[in-house]
Amino acid sequence: MDFPSFLTSLATSFILFMILMFLFTWLSRKSGNAEVYYPNRILKGMNPVEGGYMTRNPFAWMREAISSSETDIINMSGVDTAVYFVFLATALGIFVFSGIVLLPVLLPVAATDHTIRAVNTTSKGTFNELDNLSMGQVGNAGARLWAFIVATYWVSIVSYFFLWKAYQHVAELRAKALMSPEVRADQFAILVRDIPSVSEGQSKKEQIDSYFSAIYPETFYRSMVVTDNKKVNKIYEELEGYKKKLERAEAIYAESKNTNPDALKSSHKTGFLGIIGEKVDSIEFYNDKIKELIEKLEAEQKLTLKEKQQSSALVFFNSRVAAASASQNLHAPIVDTWTVMVAPEPRQLIWTNLSKKFYERIIRQYVVYVVVFLTIFFYIIPIGFISALTTLDNLVKMLPFLKPVVKLMVIKTVLEAYLPQLALIIFLALLPKFLLFLSKAEGIPSESHATRAASGKFFYFTVLDVFIVVTLGGTLFTSFKSIEHDPNSIFGVLAKSLPQNATFFLTFVALKFFVGYGLELSRIVPLIIFHLKKKYLCKTEAEIKEAWAPGDLGYATRFPNDMLIMTIVLCYSVISPIIILFGVAYFGLGWLLLRNQALKVYVPSFESYGRMWPHIYTRMIATLILYQVTMLGYFGVKKFKPTPVLFPLPIISLIFAFICQKKFRRFFISPALEVVSHELKEVPNMEIVYRSFIPPCLSAGKPDEHQFEDALSHVSKPGSSSV
Repeated sequence: MDFPSFLTSLATSFILFMILMFLFTWLSRKSGNAEVYYPNRILKGMNPVEGGYMTRNPFAWMREAISSSETDIINMSGVDTAVYFVFLATALGIFVFSGIVLLPVLLPVAATDHTIRAVNTTSKGTFNELDNLSMGQVGNAGARLWAFIVATYWVSIVSYFFLWKAYQHVAELRAKALMSPEVRADQFAILVRDIPSVSEGQSKKEQIDSYFSAIYPETFYRSMVVTDNKKVNKIYEELEGYKKKLERAEAIYAESKNTNPDALKSSHKTGFLGIIGEKVDSIEFYNDKIKELIEKLEAEQKLTLKEKQQSSALVFFNSRVAAASASQNLHAPIVDTWTVMVAPEPRQLIWTNLSKKFYERIIRQYVVYVVVFLTIFFYIIPIGFISALTTLDNLVKMLPFLKPVVKLMVIKTVLEAYLPQLALIIFLALLPKFLLFLSKAEGIPSESHATRAASGKFFYFTVLDVFIVVTLGGTLFTSFKSIEHDPNSIFGVLAKSLPQNATFFLTFVALKFFVGYGLELSRIVPLIIFHLKKKYLCKTEAEIKEAWAPGDLGYATRFPNDMLIMTIVLCYSVISPIIILFGVAYFGLGWLLLRNQALKVYVPSFESYGRMWPHIYTRMIATLILYQVTMLGYFGVKKFKPTPVLFPLPIISLIFAFICQKKFRRFFISPALEVVSHELKEVPNMEIVYRSFIPPCLSAGKPDEHQFEDALSHVSKPGSSSV
């Protein structure tokens, strides 16, 4: 990439961001768009815009985001969102404090070295303006390299400091949330899996009741046997579908009556897609279907609760201390029976996974790991191909007929500025749902755990297939013959490819934070979709609400994408220090803009009280070690004799990670008894607690107690503890 192409990419990305920001200001002032720009506030019954829409200006959202506190974030979007901002602040702190030393020290050191020119360049010899500011410009044996050695240590020390402080802070956030006086159903329950076979003459619920009432005679409250809900859930979903259709038909009829008093009731054909078959009155037809399905649902509920019980259960205690203690104890001498864990929130449970056996879960886990490994391996081919072909020189070699077009300066500049980055971003968008599907296939019991697992898979995918393959892709494509004749030269190719790809990653980061965050703030796509649905598809209030439902922050993809940027910036921070400015801009703007979105737009779909943090921390440590190994390899290839002084860094990082894990991680797996022993503001209503876990397909219809007699038991003491 030449300098004009880089400037074109940077300038147009910034201009696009400014346009999108002003567009957001204009669109968010219109009251008809409030559901798109302030859904979180609306759902909480708050005024969308305090002070009125006309008081808004292009920078009002910045002032509000900066002035908001961590408590505001927790109140509006939960602890998990607050933890995400701790991550952003940690990455920002690392780059700011690293840049304070690296930029004023390394840039002059590189710029004033005249021992080599245009050998190891940041842009294949065409980007001389930044070549002078990179490590590739410094002579291989020069004393100036000591400055880069010291800088490598400085970045590592800064990272250790901020990671330690972040882990402490997140632990405090989790403790504060768990000791809250509010009654939370999941704090009074545990999830029990791998229940042994029932003895003859004993029911499943009797087996569970007798087992836990013997161990916890004073605090055991009730058990709920998990059932196979596949068939009953299918009926329930069909019933809910007909209820929505009935509501829609009635709304259409009421609307037509307002315009034409003699309007007839809506009708439809019962055949394929409503095109063929008998024509019927829609309202009557849906009412008949609903009555029929209610009877069918009630019959299937009784059958499910009695005959489709699984080898897992939810066990409830009248004390959250007892529940926390039970979740941490070993209940049987054999580890594959009576496996116990903290119960997730009711909305998080993946019911189909709860009954999977101990060894089945292990086998599934390893099978998924193999599938993920193969996916990463085979994705190397198309991503490497894309990274090679999206450089114009290689593209012209493969497609000679493009040569006349590429020669045009305007087209050449635009293609070099955007083609490689856009191709990579689009290609990566295909993976997240597949990785989430694989994570759930492991037998993971909760949505938050599945999200964490998918996030980890996506992170390692982006690091291996994007950072490493893109770094090597174009270089290997052009240097294949020389490597074929001399395989050992691949290390030299790696050393050269690192600085050569710095500008690609500079523009990639700029595109992500200017254009990506601009689209995030303006919400153009959700706005268009909402208004199209509202105008042409939505007839009821429920349909309109569903059309503007914002969803959550999307941790499964947001964390790995941010970690990819952190990996890129960290690994290039010493090689090409100018990239630190882009890292600061990315995480600084992200902290500011996403704070606005957390306060006003996104609604969390689950709350795990910071359980995501140890996984984030592990990835950050992995990134730090990758940075240290990269620098070690790069100095080694440059044949700098004092390179061995960097050997302790990866070892120190592993020791640091081990200490943090031993000190903090256990609290993120199991709640500390000291924390949950704090008093509640009211005595918990245990009936409400356990009923909150009943799946909708079993709670629909008659809510009478006898309905659950085969899956629920009641062996409790009259008095309930307040803790």
